[in-house]
Amino acid sequence: MDAGTKILVVGDVRGRFKQLFQRVETVNKKAGPFEILCCVGDFFGDDKQNEELIAYKNGFKHITVPTYILGPNQKEHEKHFEDLADGEICTNLTYLGKRGVYTLTSGVKIAYLSGVESAGAADSAKSNHEFTKSDIFAVRNSCLVSKNCSTEYRGVDVLLTSQWPYGMQENANETASKLISFLCREIKPRYHFCAINGTYFECPPFRMPKDETTQFELCTRFISLADVGNSEKAKYIYALSLKPVDKSRLLDLVQKTTNEIPCPYAGLDLCGTVDKNDTSETRQYFYDMEKKKSKGQRGYGKKRRMQELNQEKCWFCLSSPDVEKHLIITIGERFYLALAKGPINRFHVMILSTKHLPCAAQLTTEDWEELDKFKNALRKFFKTIGQVVCFTERHYKSFHLQINVLGFEEGYAWKIKHSFEDKAEEFNLQFETLPALDSPKMLPEIGPYFLAELPDDSTLITRQMNHFPLHFARDVFCSENLLNCDEKVNWKECLLEKDEETTYVSDFRKGFAPFDFTV
Repeated sequence: MDAGTKILVVGDVRGRFKQLFQRVETVNKKAGPFEILCCVGDFFGDDKQNEELIAYKNGFKHITVPTYILGPNQKEHEKHFEDLADGEICTNLTYLGKRGVYTLTSGVKIAYLSGVESAGAADSAKSNHEFTKSDIFAVRNSCLVSKNCSTEYRGVDVLLTSQWPYGMQENANETASKLISFLCREIKPRYHFCAINGTYFECPPFRMPKDETTQFELCTRFISLADVGNSEKAKYIYALSLKPVDKSRLLDLVQKTTNEIPCPYAGLDLCGTVDKNDTSETRQYFYDMEKKKSKGQRGYGKKRRMQELNQEKCWFCLSSPDVEKHLIITIGERFYLALAKGPINRFHVMILSTKHLPCAAQLTTEDWEELDKFKNALRKFFKTIGQVVCFTERHYKSFHLQINVLGFEEGYAWKIKHSFEDKAEEFNLQFETLPALDSPKMLPEIGPYFLAELPDDSTLITRQMNHFPLHFARDVFCSENLLNCDEKVNWKECLLEKDEETTYVSDFRKGFAPFDFTV
């Protein structure tokens, strides 16, 4: 795992203390050191099994990683949590409490809620192993109290519950909690761990809809862990490395992944009913999926249909009525030049194919020759204004060939490659360096890729596209080493009024005219 706060989480222990702590010691030696071990689900088992803890209480055996547990989930286990001074059971074994937020020295915030939802309607639980709405609000308020304003809340790092949230799996809903679903939707954890169902289950990530607490759609990963030492050998221990949300780059928190599913909690109110006023696309898609779900699960095991492209609706095909023609600078036979939508600056343009082509790797010899003409013409133009040029192509989550073009002051030419390498290291990407591109045969025949043609006539390329950051090129260009405008990483934050776009196009067309071979 990369650098960060290392955390271990385990499912129901049920008195198998020796097996748990031996396994944790082994994992800690191999992949540690871990700062904390969190236990969700039932920590204690029957009285005979619990005798394994005596050796740890007496100091004959030691717990190597500080361990924190949730409270009881059944009345029979309440006796184990009575009369605990400051929650300490023995050295390195602590009861977190009924509910709250625990912040590690690194700043990682762990929200937790013990027990199961009370069956009654009262706001006070009948037993210590139950929670109610008041507990939910208390945890929510503890999470939100640190935010500075209504648009700056970034969620919490981890949520620990024993009981499952309602809506994750149909066959788990009878014993699941609608209040936990509500809590998860409100506090937006990056990871939500639970147990007591005796199964390991990890669904694809999903995004919480933005609300009055934040303008960002934050991602959650739900993980249910199996029992320690289960006969099926299902996963019961989970390791992760976290950088606190408050110290993370916003781009990392909002960057979407390829396998996300609709939020299972969209449309639920505090009582778990559907909010009739919620007409969001997420809610509509979610409830449409209800009709198609497989037995026992919300269709997570089914492959989603690949998005079919209607070329008439493609933003970039010249034959499409949706093309914003006022952005076009000049048109060739096979390619055209246009102002980028949401440009980083007034010289940020794109080379696009006139007909529908997915990537440069599929170009014919004739196509490549014209593309090369555009590139050379642009190099000459940028040189007249004292700049060098960089070309990038992302063949990933993009249906139409798009080559971004951006100029930099000549004195910055040497920084461009270093900036790509720095960002590649930050995103854990591996790039291969190629000579100048002179043929589509130099590109991957199949599969996605990202490439950058640099001013020194070298080419950086990667095929490591799983979870590739869509704004990677802009992230590089806007970095402090180059244009120093981090606020422009997201093109949607750079949209211009139509008349301003028209002015940019007119100015670029005039400057480019001496090099325009299409006229």
